Amino acid sequence: MITNDESLIHVRHKIIEDVCRLAWNDQLDEEHKEEIVYKIAPGPRPAVGRCCIYKEREIVRHRIRLAEGLNPVNNPDSSNMVQVIQPACDECPLSAYSVTDNCRKCLGQACKSACHFGAITIGEFRSHIDSTKCKECGMCASACPFGAIVHLERPCKKSCPVDAISYDEFGYCVIDESKCISCGHCIHNCPFGAISAKTFLVDIIKAIKAGREVYAMCAPATEGQFGEKISMASIKDACIKLGFKDMVEVGLGGDMTAAYESLEWSEARKEGKKMTTSCCPGFINMLKKHFPKQYEENMSSTVSPMCAISRYLKAMHPGCITVFIGPCVAKKSETADKSVPDNADYAMTYGEFHALLLSRDMDMEPVEDEYQESSIWGKRFATSGGVANAVLECMQERGESIDDIKLLKCAGGAECKKALTLLKVGRLPEDFIEGMACPGGCVGGPSRHKTELELKRSREALLKKADNRKVLENLKNYPMDKFSMFRDGHME
Repeated sequence: MITNDESLIHVRHKIIEDVCRLAWNDQLDEEHKEEIVYKIAPGPRPAVGRCCIYKEREIVRHRIRLAEGLNPVNNPDSSNMVQVIQPACDECPLSAYSVTDNCRKCLGQACKSACHFGAITIGEFRSHIDSTKCKECGMCASACPFGAIVHLERPCKKSCPVDAISYDEFGYCVIDESKCISCGHCIHNCPFGAISAKTFLVDIIKAIKAGREVYAMCAPATEGQFGEKISMASIKDACIKLGFKDMVEVGLGGDMTAAYESLEWSEARKEGKKMTTSCCPGFINMLKKHFPKQYEENMSSTVSPMCAISRYLKAMHPGCITVFIGPCVAKKSETADKSVPDNADYAMTYGEFHALLLSRDMDMEPVEDEYQESSIWGKRFATSGGVANAVLECMQERGESIDDIKLLKCAGGAECKKALTLLKVGRLPEDFIEGMACPGGCVGGPSRHKTELELKRSREALLKKADNRKVLENLKNYPMDKFSMFRDGHME
């Protein structure tokens, strides 16, 4: 998968791997962490094109802090999962509008005439825009007959679906935490690797080393992420070798969520009430922060599949620790949401999971054992339309007609925002919204290993091996009366 930070990903993961090695060996002290700094950036010249070796080393130190689950030193009191590494964020242009070499310095001076703020002067070879006077109205770009003025929107800001990114007086990226939905799209869109997320691998390692029962929970998006030969059974085998007590596929949680959400949909349908899904944490964060009334009135009260499996495990194994593994950065924010009791304790991305394996000199291997706890409907929760299809399947399994249901499937921040805006103003024609903050659904998450197109072949090959069990029939094998499927934890 090619991203804006493609050449930086291996450095980021190597730092996480080395931090994990220190944690396993009880060597996570300042002396050993400084050894990582000089191992990654030995000098005398910077390895990744920074201005100097000293700056590169400072960036590595920030990355080590994030790998430990700590905030950067410039933002010590933040509770946000997504953070800005300031020393890495100073290469983007400050001015949003820039004059290119296509400028012909024409006598008409249309650009200068169009500017009402005196920001444009005519230089020796081309026009010039004074960034201190420019109001970014875009009138000059529209007026230029040669299209010589371009809008240089910074990649991080462009990728944010909720306009949570701005810049301070020095040009550093600033994340408005009251707006940020932790979708993580800005992370891989920054070409300088200046935005990253905190990891909780050190805490997980400490729990395993302390002898706690730590259970892994693998997202439905997992199948296909590591190729056709790495099945859920392969992931389960790797987790147990790492020291996890066991691994459960979160597709089973998809079955649980679909069963209970379908009951809510049926009731809402009778009342003529519109409803949204409640599985995607990025979508939930968007609702909570940007559409609070719709969050209270229209969102399903059923927990996410991750939370369902966490509650199931905690009911069966009191005192255990649950860890989600998937392509989602926003899941980390979900684990931190204390309004939802007994949710997962930690979440890690696929890249972090692979780094954790490498820290023990391990990797995933094909295994012959078959492992399946989820229906195919739960497994397909990860793709756009998968949640809605599973909910509709449950309705049909209960004998309910779904012919007249109007459904809107939204994948990507822009689509979700548009749908919620229509819902807010009372102009949404559909009955139900399936909201996923990532294009393509969870398989399009920011920490996926491949593009959705690349994943499709290996994923479909693995999903074809699943049996044809029904959702409600599958759930008869599990003690659904032992834990709550509602966000506030009530049992009724």
